[in-house]
Amino acid sequence: MDNNEHKALIRVRMSAADAHYGGRLVDGAHLLSLFGDAATELLIRLDGDEGLFLRYDEVEFKAPVYAGDFIEARGWITKIGNTSRTMEFEAYKVIAARPEAGDTAAEALPEPVLVARAKGVCVTPKELQRKKAPG
Repeated sequence: MDNNEHKALIRVRMSAADAHYGGRLVDGAHLLSLFGDAATELLIRLDGDEGLFLRYDEVEFKAPVYAGDFIEARGWITKIGNTSRTMEFEAYKVIAARPEAGDTAAEALPEPVLVARAKGVCVTPKELQRKKAPG
């Protein structure tokens, strides 16, 4: 689907509070939280309601994320059912912290680095769908 109504984009900086493990490493659950936020935006745009996240069908963590990195989470709807909405998500590192160069050093990456991807299904009960979904 190419309709922007069926796409979401969130960009956030991982803070020291997001670092869950040694070495400033951010846990994967934080990336899933970003995917959940993207899903909520998609459901609001499509249905006029936040809906419910039913399940993840696949989750892959591809590269580490550290405090200070900027992450871009993307989501899009791939299938619209009666109440279900199948979605895919990708998260990319677009700016990397460079603590070895200084406490506030960072660099914009020439190409985004895929750090996670997932597939999932959300549901908006019929009685909560305030907009008519296409197709």
